[in-house]
Amino acid sequence: MKVLSCTRAFPFLLPCPAMALLALAVTLALSVPTQAQGADAPASAQPRLDPHLEPLRPLLEKTWKGTFKNSKTDKPTVDVMRWERALNGKAVRILHSINDGSYGGETLVIWDEAKQALTTHYFTTAGFTTTGTITFEDKKILTHEVTKGSSVNEVRATSEFKDDGTFHVKSEHLKNGQWESGHEVVYREEPTARVIFR
Repeated sequence: MKVLSCTRAFPFLLPCPAMALLALAVTLALSVPTQAQGADAPASAQPRLDPHLEPLRPLLEKTWKGTFKNSKTDKPTVDVMRWERALNGKAVRILHSINDGSYGGETLVIWDEAKQALTTHYFTTAGFTTTGTITFEDKKILTHEVTKGSSVNEVRATSEFKDDGTFHVKSEHLKNGQWESGHEVVYREEPTARVIFR
């Protein structure tokens, strides 16, 4: 079976491995829950979540939608992501799809005790996978992923929440020993959007 690389499927949006992690930027702006998110509910009433994943709680059960900056206006590249509590609160699951399932993936974010870090495991419809880490610095979320089964070797992304409630994500990828510009996306919460797989 021939594996379709992200580059081949979507050459204008390199690199795809970071797609499922883009929404991590929301963490900074949503770290204070609203009443609708259960801020008034006692901690015991909220579903259990690993303490290391607590900064991600405000993202759970929400859907986000973003359009790639350099996509064509007549055929925009649109990504939809859904965040969920998983594995009895030991993980956060992120599902995403681009253009109604042309490409998509699933990420599990977990605390890795040995590494003392939040780690990610991303699986794609294109057949490649990534593993990575998440760090926080100066109100920004930094992700670093290593790919397996793709022509892109590594992906780095910086995410930042804006005052208008959107978050901006910009990535770069390592290919043939050189770091190159990747994609840039602005996401907005979109409760009616759906992640679609074919």
